[in-house]
Amino acid sequence: MSIWWSLHLRREAASVPLARRLLIGTMETAGVDPDVSYDLSVALSEACANAVEHGGDVTGGGRSEAYRVTAYLDGETCRIEVADSGPGVVRAQDIRPARTDAEHGRGLCLIRELADHVHIGAKPGRGGTVVSFDKILKWKKDPSLLTA
Repeated sequence: MSIWWSLHLRREAASVPLARRLLIGTMETAGVDPDVSYDLSVALSEACANAVEHGGDVTGGGRSEAYRVTAYLDGETCRIEVADSGPGVVRAQDIRPARTDAEHGRGLCLIRELADHVHIGAKPGRGGTVVSFDKILKWKKDPSLLTA
């Protein structure tokens, strides 16, 4: 089975739970184990929050630039990409663990802990950052997509 979707979202805090709910709904329907779904949804929330906070400048009309979320469930793997128009790139190998009492700066570390593979790089073309991560999927015994 192969499922993919892509969202073009405003850089607003309200967009983060929207992306998370869509991912959880997709994985629940496909029959993905709830623990794996939860891990990926937390990682997605962190990547979206980073795009909202750091992913571009507010334009003259007071509106924020958009960012893109794409999810691929293909076979035994889920890959998620969050692409923004921000000013810079942090490389995955440069991510340092945040202090345990830190209120900021833990998102990329969480993504790295929750996913099997993480890549952070420059967005081709106009600039920005792409955070992509994937995880091997585990399945429920009775996936609803297969019984429909």
